[in-house]
Amino acid sequence: MNPAKPSQRLNLSVQYACNRACLPLRADFVRWARAALAGGGQVTIRLVDADEGRMLNNDYRGKDYATNVLSFPYDLEPVVTGDLVICPAVVAREAAEQGKPLDAHYAHLTVHGMLHLQGRDHDNDEDAEAMEDEEREILAALGYPDPYAA
Repeated sequence: MNPAKPSQRLNLSVQYACNRACLPLRADFVRWARAALAGGGQVTIRLVDADEGRMLNNDYRGKDYATNVLSFPYDLEPVVTGDLVICPAVVAREAAEQGKPLDAHYAHLTVHGMLHLQGRDHDNDEDAEAMEDEEREILAALGYPDPYAA
């Protein structure tokens, strides 16, 4: 077996900066992130409480509430480098409101954030549709249902 080339390797750090009860394992995040990554990456996923999530969303996006995932892309070459911040309180609330399995929602938000780190966006209808199609394809390959299904 050949070891992965450095440019194809995913170095993923997961920081649990909130209560770890009922949160996905690092191995889950690795599987979800790797599925959405073309090439290599150096990524940190930080799970935060609602106060930290609100502060970060306010500081970086000017929105005074905690959101589900924030993406902080730093570089695309030679590998994708960036941070994802996920707020489990928001993820759990959304999954319950939308009637989705919690792990499926975490998988979706991880894939969504990883695509943002790679330069994908949803600022207009065409980009949003392309990004959603890519998310559906990745999640289906992971065995998860369409996150946008009604």
